[in-house]
Amino acid sequence: MALAFDPGYGKEPFRTLCQGYPGADVYPAADFRVEWGPVFHRGRLDGSARVLVIGQDPGQHEAIARRILVGEAGQRAQGLLAKLGIESSYVMINAFLYSVYGQGGGNRHKNDPAIVQYRNQWLDALLVKRRVEAVIALGSLADGAFKQWRQTVSGQKFKGAYQALIHPTYPESSSRGDAGKRAVAMQKMLTGWNAGLQALSPAIKHPDVQRPLAPYGTALKDTDLAVIPAADLPAGLPEWMRSLATWAEREGKTAPLKRATIVVTVPKAFRP
Repeated sequence: MALAFDPGYGKEPFRTLCQGYPGADVYPAADFRVEWGPVFHRGRLDGSARVLVIGQDPGQHEAIARRILVGEAGQRAQGLLAKLGIESSYVMINAFLYSVYGQGGGNRHKNDPAIVQYRNQWLDALLVKRRVEAVIALGSLADGAFKQWRQTVSGQKFKGAYQALIHPTYPESSSRGDAGKRAVAMQKMLTGWNAGLQALSPAIKHPDVQRPLAPYGTALKDTDLAVIPAADLPAGLPEWMRSLATWAEREGKTAPLKRATIVVTVPKAFRP
């Protein structure tokens, strides 16, 4: 059986963008985990994307898989796209190339000219003279990134739909382990997502699959999540890296050691 995979960044303009990515001179190591390298995108770079998703920054799963939004946030975002009938015609980038280190790092650098300039090159490559019909920003930093691009000459010409939605991990990040607060935050997020779906659905004229728009309830169900497609990841990555399991964790007894250590564990269901 033939296995699908992402062919990578061999074609322009993405080849040049990957060859000339900014490093620690632009992303200071005090605020970004530059030692894990940049993570550029996930999805279609061939011009077939109808939806662009902008996330925030890569986490530990993304650092290993070398593609963005493959952890819990990615699985929730994948389910959101599926409700719009988008199963393959999408592309995703983050507001930041590197994982943010420490609270507030993203906000401190969201307006840094060199960060904005490089990110705008990606947005130009994905949105100018392409077939994208809608853009979704996940979180406030993603929303700010897109609005900065909209102020450029290229951005002012974009005519597609746009929705800024609550970030997929908001229920967990805002509740700090409190189940009651998590439930309230989850309902808030899904209410906003439902409003976004209602606005986006009519704008997407060419979905991969025609299906009735099914809104979220007050909590996420298993059917609201979706596995990351093999075609989104580099060749040879194992199936469990696309699963709903948590397989990568940052560990360490000190802050520097935890920063330097990601423990990868094959989920039990996938072990020989």
